[in-house]
Amino acid sequence: MKTRVPLPMPYGWFQVLYSHELVAGESKPLEYFDTELVIFRTESGEAKVLDAYCPHMGAHLGYGIRDQAGGGSQVNGESIVCPFHGWEYNGDGVCTKVPYANNPPPKVARCEKVIKNWQVRELNQCIYVWYHPEGIEPTFEPEAIPEAAADNAEWGELKTYEWEIDTHMQEIGENAVDSAHFFFVHGTADVPTPTEMTFDEHKRYGFLETEMHTPKGTVHGSIENSSIGPGIALVRFSGICETVLMANISPIAPEKSIAKYAFIQRADAGKTASRVGQAIIDDIRKQMDEDRIIWAHKRYLAKPMLCDGDGPFNRFRKWYGQFLISAA
Repeated sequence: MKTRVPLPMPYGWFQVLYSHELVAGESKPLEYFDTELVIFRTESGEAKVLDAYCPHMGAHLGYGIRDQAGGGSQVNGESIVCPFHGWEYNGDGVCTKVPYANNPPPKVARCEKVIKNWQVRELNQCIYVWYHPEGIEPTFEPEAIPEAAADNAEWGELKTYEWEIDTHMQEIGENAVDSAHFFFVHGTADVPTPTEMTFDEHKRYGFLETEMHTPKGTVHGSIENSSIGPGIALVRFSGICETVLMANISPIAPEKSIAKYAFIQRADAGKTASRVGQAIIDDIRKQMDEDRIIWAHKRYLAKPMLCDGDGPFNRFRKWYGQFLISAA
């Protein structure tokens, strides 16, 4: 198959799981960044991510045996246990135990890192991993979202949905500046006014005023959207029903992405507001299904033939381009 989107995977922070998907003492295999990984939560509660394969004899650390069969490998204290020979590794990629050896390999004896470890941050009920093709340490950080705090009683539980999408992440991100497609792809009443956006280093911010026609008249609202790097996005909808959407995208491979959408709405909403809120969620889910058809079959154009009704594509691509670095 020919490459449709000749772009490298972007660098940044990317969501790999929700916090509730990994309990203490649990491990799971992951595949992101064109790499096999393993994630585990230590018994003290910290999430850790390593390259998946044991350097002893190549076993995958994300698949357990016997009592662990069907799940991940055993976690012992702060280390994950290789299912093949019982070697243990902590979250820094250091081998902490070889259970049957009197003379462990020199790197193990010197407590050197023998497996690549990945930078992890956990907030907003999400687990984020830092990816950079050159192995550079994080140059910015994810930010806390007040509505997504687990102890914020004013807002309800996350309603989560996800989609695997056969395209590069930039193609998905460009929807944020593409106002015209809402009319033709999603059947909105008219073509919205192109969104004005600001771009500041690793952040992007956009604001769009809206008018929603209801049986009780026109409701004025807004859509506020922002990004922290290419992978973490937040959308706040106001008007009929206040809704916060964490719309995070992560690269599985250069032309395969996963979108993890978590909706948050007020915990004290009445029955009518809850029905309206779910209708908003269902409509956004429908839009994703419609977008996926376009994304799966379109070709990336380095120089699209834009017109005055299109959004700020060139500014978006210039901003996004800072995160695109080919692997050495």
